[in-house]
Amino acid sequence: MSTAATTPDLKKTALNATHRALKAKMVDFGGWDMPVEYPGNGGGLIAEHIAVRTGVGLFDVSHMGEIQFRGPGSLAAVQKITMNDASKLKDGQAHYSALLTPEGTFVDDILVHRLGENDYLLVVNAGTKDKDFAWIRKQAGAMPGIHLNDYSSYYSQLALQGPRALETLQKLTKVDLGAIKNYWFTWGTVAGVPNVLIARTGYSGEDGFEVYLPSDEATTVKMWNALLDAGAEFGIRPCGLGARNTLRLEAGMSLYGHEISEEINAFEGGLDRWLKLDKGDFIGRDALVAVQQSGGPKRRIVGLEMVERGIGRDGYCVKTLDGTPIGTVTSGSPAPFLKTNIAMALVPAEVAASGADVIVECRVNHVRAKQVPLPFYKRSKK
Repeated sequence: MSTAATTPDLKKTALNATHRALKAKMVDFGGWDMPVEYPGNGGGLIAEHIAVRTGVGLFDVSHMGEIQFRGPGSLAAVQKITMNDASKLKDGQAHYSALLTPEGTFVDDILVHRLGENDYLLVVNAGTKDKDFAWIRKQAGAMPGIHLNDYSSYYSQLALQGPRALETLQKLTKVDLGAIKNYWFTWGTVAGVPNVLIARTGYSGEDGFEVYLPSDEATTVKMWNALLDAGAEFGIRPCGLGARNTLRLEAGMSLYGHEISEEINAFEGGLDRWLKLDKGDFIGRDALVAVQQSGGPKRRIVGLEMVERGIGRDGYCVKTLDGTPIGTVTSGSPAPFLKTNIAMALVPAEVAASGADVIVECRVNHVRAKQVPLPFYKRSKK
């Protein structure tokens, strides 16, 4: 949790020395030495969060994994192992999806990018990358006409997020960024670096871009510094994993190991929107059809807003008003932009349907919370 020398066995992104020079507070995140916040110059988690909501923030997310499918069997393989319908993707389009177990629970949530007719790039979570790649090879490696490659070490990934992200990035490229729709991507030269993948995606609930570039330190540091310089007039801040978490929570976005896991199925996790049961057979489909036919999931993820003083932290018990334990907070924290305390929780489906108030056991205090629709925050469209 300090800026002291990193533990030798932790993996490092190409920006590790840069984060330390900025006096970032570093943590072990899924085996990676990563910045959780940058406390200097009046910064820190809250300032970083507000910068993304009102201006622009820059994240190093190079710890994420990139797995590529190539060959004429690529689409069939992607369709087999993911829950969304990749046959609907066009070249240069991405979508949110997930790898599911046969029980319909989560191996991981992912982004699928269609690079070309026989070419797909899956972006997976850092802490589960090795597990994901082993699972993918087991499920799809023997399918005909496919090469699977883990290219994670080849890419640095930077996320530029916020309402001024487009103006910031546009200074550094001739690519018409305004023409890139949400969840689409293109290639271009950025800050003098050729062949950068520029995707209009993110994990903050704001407009923004994720850029993928060669992972060598010189190129990555050059890009990082160029983005900070370009965003200076908009009050850009380097942002750590702390703000990334509070931003995604305000936006009602799921986090692996919290709202989605190998114990929570796709219906319980509230990801019905991206679940395409009619696309044909895929891993987990039979189990989810059975859930659907049995009347639906027994549990649901709900949004909670604390109406009494207290913060519903991850893992806290959720009870009925009469004190009966019914569920667990999956994610919870103060919401810096909304200026309230929020949480997501897994509760019985009948409680979710009723909309009833609940009690969150915050250590020794029993704090009342009301159910509210997800997402807690939704950006206004210009």
